[in-house]
Amino acid sequence: MGLMLATQQRPDVSAFAGPVHRLIVVLDIEGSTKRTNPVKGELRRDLYALLERALQATGITARHLEPHTDRGDGVLVLIRPHDEVPKTLVLGRLLPVLSALLIEHNAAAARPELRLRLRAVVHAGEVHGDDRGFYGDDIDAACRLLDSPKLREALGQAVAAPLVLAVSEEIFTGIIQQGYLDAGPYQPLGRVRVGNRNRRGWVHVPAPAELGRLAAIARPANPVPRVGPGGRSGELTA
Repeated sequence: MGLMLATQQRPDVSAFAGPVHRLIVVLDIEGSTKRTNPVKGELRRDLYALLERALQATGITARHLEPHTDRGDGVLVLIRPHDEVPKTLVLGRLLPVLSALLIEHNAAAARPELRLRLRAVVHAGEVHGDDRGFYGDDIDAACRLLDSPKLREALGQAVAAPLVLAVSEEIFTGIIQQGYLDAGPYQPLGRVRVGNRNRRGWVHVPAPAELGRLAAIARPANPVPRVGPGGRSGELTA
């Protein structure tokens, strides 16, 4: 992942005396290190703009979210527990909408290097926060899945798709296997090592939402959302 930006907004950590449960979504731009710095800047701005449009279309607003944590060529999104934002909404709506917006963006890109393709991970677990940002074993697990060579390979093989998704074993067994979503095949991603524990993931290529339904999604005048502190919350140590 790339270097972090300076802090723009600190999270409200007044309620973070102990761990709190959050839905964890991490996104990363494919091939960012191969781009020039000016192109990286454009891709970052586009990523945040498309993410905000997808969140808006899904009905996920600031009151559901912690401030985003910027990861240089990606972003960590933490969603607070709320009945309006079940995991099925994130898996079955948010990511398909984001995939459709990526297709739209890439079709209009002026140059090939401005096209965006993303790896995404969805997990849920306990996180901690302080005045520098968010951290914890479950964030580490999501980021380790995101950086898995097999997930990178899956995106490379899915040449027609702008996004591939990995879900943690907790999400797979609690949501996918229970039949809450008819979302097509999920394939084993293998295991990643986080500390003293092996964590397993499953990979999937989300079908994009119908573009016609997205026409009413407003493009924000200022597309860069609230960004949390600049520390790499997902930086991992084995």
